[in-house]
Amino acid sequence: MRNKTLRKIHFYFSSLLLFLLHLPFVFAKSRPTHEPKPLPLKIHNNSPMDPMAKSTLVKNDNLFASLYDSLRLNILGLSRQAFDYAMQGLDYLTQTGRLSNEKIISIADFSLPSSKKRLFVIDLEKGTLVYNTYVAHGSNSGLENARQFSNTPSSYQSSLGFYETRDTYMGGNGYSLRLEGLEPGFNDNAERRAIVVHGAPYVNESLARTRGYIGRSWGCPALPQELSRPVIDKIKHGTCLFIYSPNQYYLDHSKVLHPAGNLASR
Repeated sequence: MRNKTLRKIHFYFSSLLLFLLHLPFVFAKSRPTHEPKPLPLKIHNNSPMDPMAKSTLVKNDNLFASLYDSLRLNILGLSRQAFDYAMQGLDYLTQTGRLSNEKIISIADFSLPSSKKRLFVIDLEKGTLVYNTYVAHGSNSGLENARQFSNTPSSYQSSLGFYETRDTYMGGNGYSLRLEGLEPGFNDNAERRAIVVHGAPYVNESLARTRGYIGRSWGCPALPQELSRPVIDKIKHGTCLFIYSPNQYYLDHSKVLHPAGNLASR
């Protein structure tokens, strides 16, 4: 009888000990897990600027950090590198007062073939993708893909880098938008070369589907005719246009991406 009682007591304390030993693991497993948040893509405002523009950038700071994902730009084809460089350049151009309107940015992602909708017009203030459409590259830059780039007149090649949009006019290609190239050596001959945004009949979805690429320009970022006017009206008067390619020479030597004393080199 005594042995039976001792066995019961031993069993009780053994069970209690096992329970106490496993208790921390039970609570550890019950703790909620959180995925790490991506580092925010900061828009710094150290230089003097218009108070309204500065407040707009501060207000949208958190928006920029998650904009690429929230707009599902990866699914639409815009490369993350193109987006990040565009935002980095926008930051610098805003700091230095080179833009009249930093609320809109247009990105032409020439890492994509011309059969893809590779122009992205983003309203940074509202956090919306306004337009995603086709855009042409220069006839001597390549067939399906733009691979060669030039700032030389009569080269008929596209020029990489950051531009500021200017005023509109009626020209040989109809309603058009002047561009000012902001990068010496890469696109500062834009006015001399008559590089402008305009509509063109050879930029259309039918050509992209039937032959795998759209028509090419003489270097202008030409748009579908039916969208050229609304796109131009959205981006005119001082917004940023970034024509991107994973061209290593440009990425290593752009003074907008690597200005001395402002932004660190890659």
